[in-house]
Amino acid sequence: MIENNGIERIILGIDPGTQILGYSILEIVDQHPQVLAMDVLYLKKISDFNLRIRKIFDTTQRIIDTFHPDHLAIEAPFFGKNVQSMLKLGRAQGVAIAAAMSRDLSFSEYEPATIKQTVTGNGNASKEQVAMMLGAQFEFPSEPHYLDATDALAVAYTCYMERSHPLADVRKELQVKKVRRKPSRKAWADFVINNPDRL
Repeated sequence: MIENNGIERIILGIDPGTQILGYSILEIVDQHPQVLAMDVLYLKKISDFNLRIRKIFDTTQRIIDTFHPDHLAIEAPFFGKNVQSMLKLGRAQGVAIAAAMSRDLSFSEYEPATIKQTVTGNGNASKEQVAMMLGAQFEFPSEPHYLDATDALAVAYTCYMERSHPLADVRKELQVKKVRRKPSRKAWADFVINNPDRL
């Protein structure tokens, strides 16, 4: 079961990376979130990229087996100037998602600007500002050793806020209706012209 009254009970948040991967565990008790764990997977010392990817997969599974989250919230790769870095980041994200799916977890993806907006009210906030706001919310030092850990908490918190919003169910219903929207008359006319044998 993923949700309890529309709210995740335990959310695994991941800030993917091939050098440092941040992760967090956010538990919701009586609609109040509390941090169970927040740390990083340090990968810089592993020179073989394939081994880094394997380490991400294995560690994600281990975290899931330890904390038994109901849902994975993960940050989407941001578009940068370095295409190779973006591709590597995408692989790290994909491997983490695959590990979660191998444990039957659902997942949701959030853009960096959405996460920053949710936590700080500013979609262009710095990592330090995100950490400061979360530190005030959850009462931990606002300048942790690695900001990747607080970024992971930020994505888990964003997921919690989205799912606990009073209009969350309405938003989901609207998204489903949008996907199921009937094709336009022009699209149907084009289909008829291009596929007379299928009518």
